[in-house]
Amino acid sequence: MPALQEQTVSGTDETSRNGRGIAAIGDLVSRAGPFLGLVAILLAGWAASVRLLDVPRYVLPPPNEVVTALVNGITSGVLVMHTWVTLQEVLLGFCLAIVFATLVAALVTRWELVERACMPLIVALQAVPKVALAPLLLTWFGFGMTSKVVTTALLAFFPLLINLITGIQSADRDRMEMFRGLGATKWQTFRMLQMPTALPYFFAGLKIAVTFSIIGAIVAEFVGAQAGLGYMIQLSSTNLNVATTFAVLVILSVIGMTLTSLISWVGAKVVFWQGKGLDAISGS
Repeated sequence: MPALQEQTVSGTDETSRNGRGIAAIGDLVSRAGPFLGLVAILLAGWAASVRLLDVPRYVLPPPNEVVTALVNGITSGVLVMHTWVTLQEVLLGFCLAIVFATLVAALVTRWELVERACMPLIVALQAVPKVALAPLLLTWFGFGMTSKVVTTALLAFFPLLINLITGIQSADRDRMEMFRGLGATKWQTFRMLQMPTALPYFFAGLKIAVTFSIIGAIVAEFVGAQAGLGYMIQLSSTNLNVATTFAVLVILSVIGMTLTSLISWVGAKVVFWQGKGLDAISGS
């Protein structure tokens, strides 16, 4: 009898695991299905338009030529090398923006005098098109990676800073008063009340900033570079190799989607109490 019970329990566990596996696959299909369906429709429309309208290849190649250019670029290692260069610029600039935005937000929200001194300057700098500063940064920091990292950090800095300041200042006033009444220090109030309140805004800012980081790296490479995906776009456009240009755009889209998904996943784990509200903040 004990052996029969063990077999029954084992069979029940296996059935349960299979059920969870089927449910997970069903959930994945329901989430990705609409997106993949839309992509398939767009690709089919693209291929049909090129064929029916007899569009020249140097204007708009069919999707299969883009796929061929992408595969050839990856297998030859050319696109892998340029992707690695751009990815380093994006990640370094993004991390630099996080560090400086966090420091500035902490100072601005900590001391009112600093806020009165810095906020007009921050607003003024925010209004300046950062893309226009790329040639100037190239002059100051040279054609190497430094100018690209600084441009990337500059574009990612402001949305993250504004979100952080908004998040820290959105702490409930009644709770702030309660913390003061209980004798909490400013550091305790910041750590236990303001920082948890700011975290959803922080992750929402990260999702915006990472997109700006990619734009910053590509713009900086447009201005002056000898490697990177921005350089590849310029080179392929000059040679009328539009299929390679599209292949680079596909890689940039994959990088953006991967980094955004990674931030969303970490945000959902850290700010678990926010639920779908994190997406609502991102959308705002």
